[in-house]
Formats: sequence, structure tokens, C-alpha cells
Amino acid sequence: MEIKRDLYLKKLISYMWDGQVKVITGIRRCGKSYLLRTIFKNYLLEHGVTEGHILTFELDLAKDIRYRDPLELAGAVRSRVEGVPDRFYLFIDEIQMSDEVPNPFNPGGKLITFYDAMNDLKSLPNLDVYVTGSNSRMLSSDILTEFRGRSDEIRVHPLSFSEYYDFVGGDKAEAFDEYAFYGGMPLILSRPDDTAKMNYLKSLFSEVYLKDIVERKAIKREDVLSATLDLLCSSVGSLTNPTSIANSLNSRQRLSGSNTVAPNTVRAYIGHLADAYLFEECRRYDVKGKAYFDYPNKYYCEDMGLRNARIGFRQQEMTHIMENIIYNDLRIRGCETDIGIVYGTEKNKSGKTVQVPREIDFIATSGGKRTYIQSAFALENEEKAIIEKRPFALTGDSFPKIIVRHDIRKRWYDDNGILNIGIIDFLLDETLI
Repeated sequence: MEIKRDLYLKKLISYMWDGQVKVITGIRRCGKSYLLRTIFKNYLLEHGVTEGHILTFELDLAKDIRYRDPLELAGAVRSRVEGVPDRFYLFIDEIQMSDEVPNPFNPGGKLITFYDAMNDLKSLPNLDVYVTGSNSRMLSSDILTEFRGRSDEIRVHPLSFSEYYDFVGGDKAEAFDEYAFYGGMPLILSRPDDTAKMNYLKSLFSEVYLKDIVERKAIKREDVLSATLDLLCSSVGSLTNPTSIANSLNSRQRLSGSNTVAPNTVRAYIGHLADAYLFEECRRYDVKGKAYFDYPNKYYCEDMGLRNARIGFRQQEMTHIMENIIYNDLRIRGCETDIGIVYGTEKNKSGKTVQVPREIDFIATSGGKRTYIQSAFALENEEKAIIEKRPFALTGDSFPKIIVRHDIRKRWYDDNGILNIGIIDFLLDETLI
């Protein structure tokens, strides 16, 4: 049974023959190559494209090693395509394996790169170009910069709960519990038992992600990178900043003198983790002031299974797990997602009226439409419900407002038009936002 990635397939279809290089990005092992070489290829074959008109180069394999030379690759493709009336599709997998080679017409000058070859080939009117790739030599976030506005990005994420449930079926609550624990990395679904799933997720950090970053960025303080990663995993859904993380590391490890961790080091390492698509920063936005705050912000992990594995499958607080899952789902839906800050008034201990900031978990914006979302594990009494709803009343607008909850199954609207909906229902309803 094939895992459906219809969201990404539709994007690939919509970008066909637009004259741009299609760049498939995302965290390693999330299914980029499978999307291109299996799902999209099958779509083309089913719609009349012949196998011989799909040119595939897998630069990580010995059979295609000569094509790591961008001039060899460009020459091979041109010999097949140039001057031919038929249309061709070019798939390049693992482009980070491509080499930089001397310019034969300008010895000692600028080296010829894969990007030069692709920007040349995409000029062929009968060739549609697709590439994937990310590892220690070239994480995917670099690719778009090199193509300088001549590419379309298809950002691939681990499985959403909707994709996950479409594959596993069965009881929705049990499926959600599994998803919240092991996440949505596609190969999880082929692992035979809990031990195999845990070991696989742990190995992704130790054998893939951290090694990539350490090698590519020439990390000097691997201990600090590792500790920063641990703190981010432990604090998903909590406000933090590089200074507080540095202070925490120095205090916990009793570092002093030249061993002290500087905030700038932590800031750089967080940037490396974000470049590798392991984390995303979610910034705080003043709803009425229409401005972003610098710090503190929140960091959400790209996949809950990876986060849980990193901290040894401890700290299973469903409040934070729900929040992270909702954030990831909003990003998969294509929403720009921020933390909302609104201000209310209340009296302090001396009786003076003061402005008090209130937080809305997420502002999801898509196509000019804004939706406010609160994540609440349970609203066991009216007082708790009032606290959760209070920030909504301070927005001063009529955009939709939703409370996503773990303690209900049937959705309903309250007297203020606020939708209360269960987490499973929210994740499976693609029409809500």
C-alpha cells in the first residue's frame, strides 16, 4: 500500500512546464525522493509519458557517478533532448553529490557548479527540471539561494495526521496516540514494533542530522549543539531565546572562563538546526500594533517522534505535544503562523489599571484570511474556558476563532461564535483553514 502525498503531488502538477527548476526541500528522510521518483513518476506514466522521456540521475549511486561532474550531466541531457520535438522530464536526486569542476574555457577562473548546469538546462524549451537533495555538504535551504529566483520550492514535511491516518486506518484515537508518540516520519510505518521505531528515530539524530550539521558547519562545540538541541526539544511550546538557553547551559554544566557558552553561539546553532528543517521559530506578533517582537519566541520541532526520541520518550505532556502538532499541521496547510499578542487591562496590587499582554497560541494566515487558534488539552470548568477565550475578545476583529481541544469529540460553537473542536477532528478537516 502506497502512502499518499496528494498535497505535494498537486503542487508538482501545478508547477509543471512553468520554466522554473522545481526544488523539493525538507528534512532528510521525510519522503522527498519517494515523492519525485515514485509518486510523481507514476503520475506521469499514467498520463501518457513514456519511461524513455523521464531522465533520472541518482548522483548517490555508482551507476551515475560520472554525472556528478555538472558538465558531464549537462552534456548527457542535451544529447538526449536538444533539437528533439518531444517533451522530456529531468529528475536529479541527491544533488549535493555534484562536484565543482574547472571551467575548461577559463582555467583558474570560477568553478562550474551544478547550479550552472541546471540554469543552462532549464532554458531548453522541451525540458522540465526537478531536483532534490540535502545532506552535510548541501542542506536543502541552500538550494533556493543558489537558483536566485529561478526555482519553485515544494516543501515536504513528515506525514500529517491526515496522511498518517489515511494509511493506518482503524480507531482514530489510537492512531492519534501513536502519531503523537512516534510522529510521522514515513519509514516509521514499516517498522515492526515499538523497539524498532524508537531505535530508528534515535538513529536519525545520531547518524544523520547531527553529523550533517557538524560536518557542514565545522562545529567546534558539538557538546553545545547537542545540549541546545536537547533544550529545544524539552521546551517546545515555551518561550525562550538564545540568551536564556546559554545561561541555562552555563548553569547546568557549571561552565566558566573560556568554556562559557555565549548567546551568539547558541543563536548560530539554533540557526543550523532550523536550516536543517529540524525546528522552526514561531515569532510573537502584536495583533493591534501590527509588529513583531524580537524575543522571546517559541521553537517547534518538525516531527514529534523525533522530539520524543531525542528526550528518551520522556516528558509526554500532551499540552505541549498538541501545540506542536497543531503548529506543524498549520505549516503543512501552507499557513503563515505566528503567536498572537493582545493587550487587556486589569488592576495591579496597588489598584492602578495596567496593560497586560494576553497570548493567542496561533495566528494562521492563508490567502489573506486570518484564523485565531487556541490549543487546550481540556476545559474542565467555566473559569478555564473564560481564560482561554479572553484573548479572542481583545483582537478587535471578526476573523474566525477556534479552540482545539483534547477532551471533546463533537464540534460546537459557543454564543460568541467560537468553534470548539476536538484535536482529531481538527487535524482531519482540511476545509477549516
